Amino acid sequence: MQDNFDLSIIVFLALAVFVGWRLYSVLGTRTGQEKREPGARPKAALKLVQASPVDDADQPAQPKATDEPDPLRWKGIAEAGTPLASDLDALLDAEPSFDARHFVTGARAAYEAIVVAFAAGDRNTLRDLLSRDVFESFVAAIADREKRGDTVETTFVGIEKADLKQVHLRGKSAQITVQFLSKLITATRDAAGVVTDGAVDKVVDVTDVWTFARELGNRDPVWKLIATEAGH
Repeated sequence: MQDNFDLSIIVFLALAVFVGWRLYSVLGTRTGQEKREPGARPKAALKLVQASPVDDADQPAQPKATDEPDPLRWKGIAEAGTPLASDLDALLDAEPSFDARHFVTGARAAYEAIVVAFAAGDRNTLRDLLSRDVFESFVAAIADREKRGDTVETTFVGIEKADLKQVHLRGKSAQITVQFLSKLITATRDAAGVVTDGAVDKVVDVTDVWTFARELGNRDPVWKLIATEAGH
């Protein structure tokens, strides 16, 4: 039996092949005139956007980052151009993690803790906050007071000011001097309970100049008190 030969089938097959080839030739290449979906971007443009947040060529260029330090970096701590500001710059260079404002906050807390601990004869607290020499001096004063039978009553009212006065770098050690202006109620009683110094109902203004020190690069973040003097 001989199959019937249909010429129309050959024509349709040839037409399908031709159309398929034309579609491939058009869709497989880019002319630059293709219609993009809203929001779509060529890969090259996406790379530029990632490199710079400014897409519009008319936008002003962003200022380039410089190595110049911020002139206001010590605002509220030290005046720009002063020796104190320069010394703080040197300290920051030596230990980039140094934060002056955080230091002042810590110094205020340490000042209050030390004043209260000394009045109470709390040697354990003092040991953690004082250098060996200062600790021995404070402990000697506490021992002498206890030997006489004296007691000290201190109410810490608050700190009005805590100003950085000096910064020194000595080898790997940094020293910072702070002037504290505080208000206290303090009185000393003898063994009989009689007030021999101060007053239990009077707020007094106290000025102290304390120097704290710390070894740079040390994992221990505590700045210890190494010197004290009364302010003027």
